[in-house]
Amino acid sequence: MNELDFSTTIGNAWFPSPIFTASGCASSGRELAQFFPLHDIGGVVTKSIMSKARTGRPTPRMAETPSGMLNSIGLQGPGIDVFIANDIPYLIEQKARIIVSIAGETVEEYATLARKLRSVAGISALEVNISCPNVDNRGLVFACDPDASRRVIDGVRRAIGGEIPIIAKLSPDVTDIVAIAQGVVDAGADALALINTVLGMVINLDTMRPHLGGKTGGLSGPAIRPIAVRAVYQVHAALPKTPILGMGGISTGRDALEMIAAGASAVSIGTASFTNPTALVSIQSELRELLRLKGFESLQGAIGCAHRPVGDQQ
Repeated sequence: MNELDFSTTIGNAWFPSPIFTASGCASSGRELAQFFPLHDIGGVVTKSIMSKARTGRPTPRMAETPSGMLNSIGLQGPGIDVFIANDIPYLIEQKARIIVSIAGETVEEYATLARKLRSVAGISALEVNISCPNVDNRGLVFACDPDASRRVIDGVRRAIGGEIPIIAKLSPDVTDIVAIAQGVVDAGADALALINTVLGMVINLDTMRPHLGGKTGGLSGPAIRPIAVRAVYQVHAALPKTPILGMGGISTGRDALEMIAAGASAVSIGTASFTNPTALVSIQSELRELLRLKGFESLQGAIGCAHRPVGDQQ
């Protein structure tokens, strides 16, 4: 049997493996680097960075839920200048493939972040996290507003040029995710990240008040995997040539393969790393073996196979 081609591409960026970290779950990789070399996985997606340093939301910030967890961190971070000075050099030193995630409160903030990153060497792709409140529009989340989401991606594309692939990260909290996806691709996104966390809440029955300091939070973990698979399947059906970075509750190689069969070109692992810091390595190994067992000669052959007629696997 020929050796399996496990590589994938997002825009013009090549990755030896389809297994990435999920933004926000490993900062810039330092926490995970003590458990395995960061260059052993496909890529590191950094925590979403903003223009200025942020302390984040009030505590408590996390709550365990059935088959998942709720988090309300609030994009805590050092700001773009410190990030470029400290985090990018570290990741380059670790020989990691870097996907920088950016977030903003205005269309112009996204464009400013992109301009600052344009001249930074060593970045494979840019994830544009548009699941943030738009302060210019009374707090409506960019990714829930078709026009605002398109304007963000258009601004980033103009600011960063055509060399670095743009991955638009979308929210599942919309009526028609396909329409949002089509809009951002038309505006210049090379790929899509599906899905961000699902908005939820926990009530503390001791205090009879919302448990999280920020009241609402993002639900992640196995509980949201069927939502993520549905979103990936629907978007791939509508945009089969657009690469998708699938995420949401992946904790095994079988979970990863399900997402790839739905149409994902790569997958991000987040919550699973909290209970098992080597989850990415295990999932990567399991996925590789599953592809072999099912007779695939390449990862590419498995992408979107759930859309094909029965008997037409590759």
